Amino acid sequence: MSDSPSSQLPTEATTAEVDVQPNTEAPLDASRDAKMRQMLGMKGAAKETNIWKIRLQLMKPITWIPLMWGVICGAASSGNYTWTLENVLISAACMLLSGPLMTGYTQVVNEYYDREIDAINEPYRPIPSGAISLSSAIAQIWVLLLAGIGLGFILDQWAGHQFPTITCIAIGGSFLAYIYSAPPLKLKQNGWLGTYALGSSYIALPWWTGHALFGDLNPTIIVLTLFYSFAGLGIAIVNDFKSIEGDKQLGLKSMPVMFGVTTAAWICVLAIDIFQGAIAGYLVYIHQNLYATILILLVIPQIVFQDMYFLRDPLKNDVKYQASAQPFLVLGMLVAGLALGHAGV
Repeated sequence: MSDSPSSQLPTEATTAEVDVQPNTEAPLDASRDAKMRQMLGMKGAAKETNIWKIRLQLMKPITWIPLMWGVICGAASSGNYTWTLENVLISAACMLLSGPLMTGYTQVVNEYYDREIDAINEPYRPIPSGAISLSSAIAQIWVLLLAGIGLGFILDQWAGHQFPTITCIAIGGSFLAYIYSAPPLKLKQNGWLGTYALGSSYIALPWWTGHALFGDLNPTIIVLTLFYSFAGLGIAIVNDFKSIEGDKQLGLKSMPVMFGVTTAAWICVLAIDIFQGAIAGYLVYIHQNLYATILILLVIPQIVFQDMYFLRDPLKNDVKYQASAQPFLVLGMLVAGLALGHAGV
């Protein structure tokens, strides 16, 4: 027995109703994504009115992670880290120093002195958008700086340092951050010097801090991490591609402006790969062959992602490349730290 027309009508009507219902999930997802980008200090951020969230956005939390990781690598290279509650807590305090306090200070200083270029490249940022006043930004700079130096002194006391090594690293790092962004030196105007200064802040400075907390910071570790920082130079170049137009207008000599997009991209990937490979060679020299092999194996997927994404279109794929390849780079840093600690360097 066939269905009557009247029995089919409700089904058709129901189908029609389903078809015309608006999709509310996509706007909600977009809103959540915009808010998350706002908190992390990324492009596509939502406009924020809460002053504390604005202050957090100024500090760019997404940039804290590599420097907090550097502390872990330094603790590993000391060869003296043990898994006790006290050491875990003191390591967390050291990561607070390198991440939210000193990196946060660096980012706010950079935001303050880059407010004109950000008005071109990233007008949604708190200062060029008018979400926070210049006086409030200056106050935040001082709070973060003094808190960082104070915490560095406390960590020196815990470690029993006669010479305040960690405090000096904090002061030196804050000075480097200042001259990187502020006139008259403004190191970021010099492509090579400014980019290496940024690269060393990613790798060497937090590594020294973590190593000094649990061991003796010796010349070998200092030289090796400064050498490793040339890989950090490559990481820093990746961040320059989003600012090409603004850099050109304000006369900043970033690598993409100086050499063009294609050449700068090759400088970037060669710096990242060659200096990681050289560190692996040093690990072989000190008879840490297993660690050297693991490090090389971690470089291989970075090369693959460089070819898949970054070298094909650095302007379009810079974020995608960072998300794909940098986890392997930071894991390689930890492998190197463990090897140095195992060798007693």
